Amino acid sequence: MDWNRVEGSWKQVKGSVKEKWGKLTDDDLDVINGRREQLEGKLQERYGFAKDQIRKEVDAWYSAQKW
Repeated sequence: MDWNRVEGSWKQVKGSVKEKWGKLTDDDLDVINGRREQLEGKLQERYGFAKDQIRKEVDAWYSAQKW
């Protein structure tokens, strides 16, 4: 999986992330700035999911994107 695509087009991807995980604030998205580890950490913080569950959700979201 090439996460660099997300990092490189973060401004365009932010809308999809916010749509999927509505509890993330605009400030959260600015801090995340396309970095997967930051995204997973913020999702754990906001939703209280286990790390492996978050990783699966992020993988599923990434796979569903139309790159």
